[in-house]
Amino acid sequence: MKQNKVTTKLGGDFASATGAIEYGFTNDYMFRAVLQENKKVLKALICALLHLRPDEVSSVVVTNPIVLGEQIDAKEFVLDINISLNNHSVINLEMQVENQLNWQDRSLSYLCRSYDNLCKGDDYSNVAPAIHIGFLDFTPFKDAPEEFYATYKLLNIKNHHLYSSKFALSVVNLSKINLATEEDKVWEIDYWARLFKATTWEEIKMIAKQNESIMEASKTLYNMHCEETIRAMARARQDATRRENMYNKVIADLKVDNEKLSSDNTKLSDDIAKLAAANSEKEQALAKIEQLLAEKEAEIARLKAQSGQD
Repeated sequence: MKQNKVTTKLGGDFASATGAIEYGFTNDYMFRAVLQENKKVLKALICALLHLRPDEVSSVVVTNPIVLGEQIDAKEFVLDINISLNNHSVINLEMQVENQLNWQDRSLSYLCRSYDNLCKGDDYSNVAPAIHIGFLDFTPFKDAPEEFYATYKLLNIKNHHLYSSKFALSVVNLSKINLATEEDKVWEIDYWARLFKATTWEEIKMIAKQNESIMEASKTLYNMHCEETIRAMARARQDATRRENMYNKVIADLKVDNEKLSSDNTKLSDDIAKLAAANSEKEQALAKIEQLLAEKEAEIARLKAQSGQD
């Protein structure tokens, strides 16, 4: 795959940045790096997603920080961001642009782990609310109306009564920004989505003009780009994703081939069964003919013997 040529000059400033962005926000390492590095940006994003005023957020803390630029063991290469909001709620953010066909199970697993946050001996009433928010570049449900920003909660299936407000899962569909509602636009979630999807510095600058927090996020992204160790990790993550996609494609192709072979084998088995049935019918017919011939021969012999006696 041909890579975009990066024209960003390391050591310059954001205002002079031009051309393609090699590692944008859809690179989950860069996504984490920017949000972990700049708490102001993280707070602004959380406020937009949860419809909160800035004065309603007293603290936002990343509880699973990594050392930016430091090598990450392959077994720990999970880059979702765990956040403590106001020392009360647990928020989990994840950038997932490739459809690995496991989003529902994966997101539920992350959400359940976040919700299971009681310490030994604590009362269940003290469990902190947990919210998982995924940024996807694909539609997670093929059998449901498409949405840009959707939130799911536990509801009674008959009367839609809310079971609990402490357990929620939200999805920002980056491929459906055009479906943003008026409410989404009021909270400028569509601007954040456009920022995350941007592929050139010129595009980012146009988006950043509209929002101070997005401008802050854009500058932080540029600064992260200027750090070679962080770029190296973003590159490693991109390469790992490509390898994973290649492996998934090979597995998917093998699965298709296996299903075809299985189908062919089933058809062959059916054909063999039909041939066996037809052969059995022929053998039964032949046995009946042989029986009739034997009976005829016996009758002829009897008649000959009777004629000789006469």
